[in-house]
Amino acid sequence: MQDQRKGDGETGLPTVDSRDSHLHAADSFTHLRTDTRSQGWLREEQNFSLLPRVTSESVRQYLQFRPDQSVIILHAKVAQKSYGNEKRFFCPPPCVYLGGHAWKVRQEQLKASGLGESSCRLSGYMGLDSSTDPQTDSFKLSLEEQTDKRMFACAKTLYISDTDKRKHFRLILHLFHNGGQEIGTFHSRLIKIISKPSQKRQSMKNADLDGLQYDRTEYAGCDSYICYGSVVQLVCTNSGVALPPMIIRKVNKQHACLDVDEHVSQLHKCAFQFRDSNHMYLCLSNEKIIQFQASPCPKEANKVLLNDGSCWTIIGTEVVEYTFSESLTNHLTVISPVPIINGLELNGGGHVAMLELHGENFSPHLKVWFGNMEAETMFRSSRSLLCVVPDVSILSGEWRWMRQPITVPLSLIRSDGLIYRSSFSFTYTPEHCPPSSQTTGTAERTTDSDSLIDTIHQEFTRMNFHLFMQS
Repeated sequence: MQDQRKGDGETGLPTVDSRDSHLHAADSFTHLRTDTRSQGWLREEQNFSLLPRVTSESVRQYLQFRPDQSVIILHAKVAQKSYGNEKRFFCPPPCVYLGGHAWKVRQEQLKASGLGESSCRLSGYMGLDSSTDPQTDSFKLSLEEQTDKRMFACAKTLYISDTDKRKHFRLILHLFHNGGQEIGTFHSRLIKIISKPSQKRQSMKNADLDGLQYDRTEYAGCDSYICYGSVVQLVCTNSGVALPPMIIRKVNKQHACLDVDEHVSQLHKCAFQFRDSNHMYLCLSNEKIIQFQASPCPKEANKVLLNDGSCWTIIGTEVVEYTFSESLTNHLTVISPVPIINGLELNGGGHVAMLELHGENFSPHLKVWFGNMEAETMFRSSRSLLCVVPDVSILSGEWRWMRQPITVPLSLIRSDGLIYRSSFSFTYTPEHCPPSSQTTGTAERTTDSDSLIDTIHQEFTRMNFHLFMQS
């Protein structure tokens, strides 16, 4: 019996027809990219060879040490359209993080090949998926190393004009080394285009904001909507750093409104007044958080005047992460197109189980691996891969008599050794009893099996498999 499990990191890329994205050749992998000179399509081939380094042992070592590289794109869920000559830059600006020590390893390999320091530096462009020339229609990223060793950059001047009639679009990130060595192309999630934020009073039904409040002191987290005038606390969910309790105020024409109690909604402007203070507000000045003293309005006692740094915008955000490893490749290669697994489907069971992977950007040059076990893989289309579930006896001959299920991560490995880490895993569950040919000498083990094994067997026999969500 088997089941499969899905992790919490799911990404989405635009579906690409396999006839356009992959040209199947016996010894080469072909991908398509935009030719910036002719604005057409340029076929570029990379020769692949089945490397002896991609073995069960080398994959086991990869799983043990995880020498991964990651590309993380953070962006707003919505973007306001610009009209005429105005440029309403995306707020907050889309951000990129590059994580993993292997980025420096890649740069050292380029240096060893004879390239200079400047040619080995990472660079990139970010633009809209409608752009025909990423180097002229996009924002050039300046990747800088942060205190956590990750590389960071943000695209501060991206906007979408009124000539674009779409309702949704994606951001495209092009990464390369300054010497011209291409790394790959990565997409954001879908972004909704709006004309302008709603100024109507928001109802509970229409409010579009996650109202989960985090607290490190006397406040209790709760699932609810936030109203202006409420006391809130801003907490970083990664580091746990928290600001003091503050009162959230609605902002209208750079004035904080002290008597508004409607629900907080996406794209509203707001301000944070420090509780028990005389109109002191949270302010961003020269990349630093400070307190700003607001001025009372002479004609309106229910309003105070703010500066630009004290006005904040409420907006929902998205994050997409790509994780891969070049540790088993013998040369630097182009990472994209990045295959994405969106779902699993198990057919059959026992010794004849088949697992179908649903997703995007699949190619004939990908193999499915269950932990460090390679599975016989069949390419069906850019959206579907089919594989034979490896027999669990490969893991351990004594596994069938163990009491605990075994869960192994699912990975996709390209023919040249490039590993695409997946957020999915596969679980083998214990068999209820030994095969008839192996019953001799195992009577004591069978007698010894307790109600736990019986329960597991009955449940997974009845349901065949379960799909779990990792916390």
